[in-house]
Amino acid sequence: MASHGIKDRVAIVGMGCTAFKEHWDAGVDDLALDASNEAFAAAGINKDDVDAYWLGTAQSGMSGITLARALQLQNKPVTRVENYCATGSEALRQAAYAVASGAYDVAMAVGVEKVKDSGYQGLNAFPIPSDGTTRTLTAAGSFSMVAPAYAAKYGVPMEQLKRTLGRIASKNHYNGARNPRAQFRREMSVDQICAMPNVAGDLSVFDCAGVADGSASAIVVRAEDAHRYTDKPIYIKALSFVAGNGSGLMDPAYDYTWFPEIAACAADAYAQAGITDPASRIAMAEVHDCFTPTELVLMEDLGFSERGRGWMDIEAGRFDLHGELPVNPDGGLKSFGHPVGASGLRMMFEAYLQLRGEAPDDRAISSISGHRNLALTHNLGGYPGEMVSFVSILGPTQD
Repeated sequence: MASHGIKDRVAIVGMGCTAFKEHWDAGVDDLALDASNEAFAAAGINKDDVDAYWLGTAQSGMSGITLARALQLQNKPVTRVENYCATGSEALRQAAYAVASGAYDVAMAVGVEKVKDSGYQGLNAFPIPSDGTTRTLTAAGSFSMVAPAYAAKYGVPMEQLKRTLGRIASKNHYNGARNPRAQFRREMSVDQICAMPNVAGDLSVFDCAGVADGSASAIVVRAEDAHRYTDKPIYIKALSFVAGNGSGLMDPAYDYTWFPEIAACAADAYAQAGITDPASRIAMAEVHDCFTPTELVLMEDLGFSERGRGWMDIEAGRFDLHGELPVNPDGGLKSFGHPVGASGLRMMFEAYLQLRGEAPDDRAISSISGHRNLALTHNLGGYPGEMVSFVSILGPTQD
């Protein structure tokens, strides 16, 4: 790929994040305002000090007016973006590149989604015109095909793989039980999860992420200006995005055991950041665990595990909160739910807290040490065979 990146040229100097839950008493304006005010306070600025805004929302607003109204902005450029489930990450990517270009000194990304009172199980998909050959499976049905494909390819007994998937969910609920911003805060054992009835293929309800309302935000400036706003800036090492062309749905060679767009996106992010061995540099990761088989495959697509061995690393506890490479220390989508416009920035908020040493004691990771001090966040949107992928790499110091 040809992206050159903006390594160490832009820093995050303030972030905010609401609780992700059923916000029956709050609207889009309230959520966006709460997340924004927290970020303003963290950076020691106000809304007028921000030169330009990017709003990420899938279906909770149709223009920049959505944010301008909530914040009562005057004569500010506000760009509304949408990119499937990577919408919040896309807002941050565009704000960061705008600052790196020199067009603005201070930019802000805000992601927000109000889903719970829509009457739908998630977002209500727009009626996009097609040629009539679009998939009819639910998201759960599509991702459920990953598990038996993986089991068959790598010779893992399906009963064993189901317990591994249960372990992923149990890990994330353990972490989420320690996070006051998470929607679901009860620990769940592997046995409890495996005893749940299936809802799609071999996936139970606890293999699937829930739905939530929420908002998160980030303020970015040029790296050389970062210490004017905070003594603990977080530097952007890489921001990579890949949009697939849907060819996996028509390719008989695609076997549902990996996500090509994510592998390509990760390789590009590592190249931007100058990383050749991610397992030796990445101290934590926030990944898009929309379904438990997704997180399993991501461990291999992101280069954390060898192909066919991700399930073994999961069983060995390598990705646990106090493991070698903690994954989803905030609880992930499994504990938070997934307000589409906000999830990507919520992941970055956890990386921001952990890298700044501000995560609470019962959720603080111990894997950050010396040269191994980077965080990775990952979003995907779409389905196996046709998806978009985003990967960021963040660090507390400049190389």
